[in-house]
Amino acid sequence: MLERNHLPTRGQIIVTGASRGIGAAIACDLAERGYRVAGLSRSGSSSAGTGYACDVTDEAALHACFAAIAGSGPIIGLVNNAGAHRSGVSAELATETYEAVMRLDATAVMVGCREVYPHLKASGGGLIVNIGSFFERLGVPGNLAYCAAKAAVGAMTRCLAAEWARDYIRVLNVAPGYIETDLNREFLAQEKNRAYLARRVPLGRAGTPEEVARLVGTLFEADIPYLTGETITMDGGHGSNHA
Repeated sequence: MLERNHLPTRGQIIVTGASRGIGAAIACDLAERGYRVAGLSRSGSSSAGTGYACDVTDEAALHACFAAIAGSGPIIGLVNNAGAHRSGVSAELATETYEAVMRLDATAVMVGCREVYPHLKASGGGLIVNIGSFFERLGVPGNLAYCAAKAAVGAMTRCLAAEWARDYIRVLNVAPGYIETDLNREFLAQEKNRAYLARRVPLGRAGTPEEVARLVGTLFEADIPYLTGETITMDGGHGSNHA
């Protein structure tokens, strides 16, 4: 029977996009739980733990960064959080724009998983949490590239979970709904958007980065061996609400 021990707090968890928003909240939550956090961002700043400057769309840079992190201790987890949202009329969507979204929101997730794999295997296993979006299962006008990228993240999560289970590596996808951050605060504050959330989200509001971080931190701390390959939607009931 495949099994593994509880993830050791002495191991390191890599968090991409750790300087702001959801990534910053995740880094702080994991650090508060006693994990060593390696926070990646373009600037090199991280809300908690040790910061590393790295462009996750640069494969060579990501490989070198993971190697440097492993040099200071075993890696036991990865949170693929870095990403960006671009919207626009699909009939006018430039191929370059589509590919840029896919490169950051999907391809970089694949590369991150691939590059962390040997480090997790060397540590005896670990957990990868990809940050997707509930848009992966919705038809959202003007969001073709973003929805496609997040759907790809869900598919990658399932495939890697099935392939890497025997290496004691679990892969999960956390798919938030509308989460208020500094990047979208003004948008969510607009009257029409507040009214939309009040009508469509049973809780009547957007989520917070800290709520997403609490879920991610719990997944690491609980370390449930039989939970892998799943997409956990966290949208306040938005996607299932008929109103």
